[in-house]
Amino acid sequence: MLKSILLVSLIALTGQTAAQAMDRKVLTIATEGASPPWDMIDTEGKLVGYDIEVGTELCRRIAVECKFVAQDWDGIIPALTVGKFDAIMSGMAITEKRRRSIAFSRPYAGGFNQLVMRKDLQLPATDTKAKINLTSVGAEQQAILGQLQSALSGKTLGVLRSSNSEAVLNELFGKVATIRSYDTQDNLHLDLAAGRIDGGLADYFTWKTFLDGKDGETAAFYGPELSGGLWGPGVGVGIRKEDTDLVAAFDKAIDDGVRDGTLKALSLKWFGIDISPSATP
Repeated sequence: MLKSILLVSLIALTGQTAAQAMDRKVLTIATEGASPPWDMIDTEGKLVGYDIEVGTELCRRIAVECKFVAQDWDGIIPALTVGKFDAIMSGMAITEKRRRSIAFSRPYAGGFNQLVMRKDLQLPATDTKAKINLTSVGAEQQAILGQLQSALSGKTLGVLRSSNSEAVLNELFGKVATIRSYDTQDNLHLDLAAGRIDGGLADYFTWKTFLDGKDGETAAFYGPELSGGLWGPGVGVGIRKEDTDLVAAFDKAIDDGVRDGTLKALSLKWFGIDISPSATP
């Protein structure tokens, strides 16, 4: 009889919604609002983008109300740790450095990064469809990176301040090029369009939005697709370390969204390709 009661109790517990398990009704989620198509502010002043739609879907599955707020990238992690909001969804890569300050959900998206350079520089041709995972660089990949370093010697390259791309750009090209950091990706785009810098490094999809617009007509992708290394295993929800209940809730919601194809559909809507992760075994 006792075993039966325990079994029924266990079934009831596992059947709880994530919201019931963590006893929350509203979640405030911060996003930069300046990195389309991940997140941006539309003509009506509303936050829109992939992160906002995915966040809304995850909150629906957790059975909580979602409130999105804009937060400058530089201060987004410190603001989370002091309790200004509950989570971060802003195309934030999961990295060991960030894990020292905050926790992350499992990845809800993948992706890669790439250089973009001005066309008028007439740089040596590169294979923009080649792929290099910086976690494990072999002799062939190292040779490609060496060619890039030679081609970009003396150039001025822009990057978003406090981003993983900033760390990678300094690591790969800091000794041969001038690195200029920007408070927003939009300001980087403005300087690139005006010819005040020669190129930059950012998330592929952020670049794609820029290059497809009028201001991006004078620039193009340059060099291979870059991933891994300091960029980590993917993009996750940033959460305070003590909020283990929230981590578990998002993990379950993400996995459910992967399994039923919802994250794939949203990925195709905003990026045109599937960058959703694999389901947890």
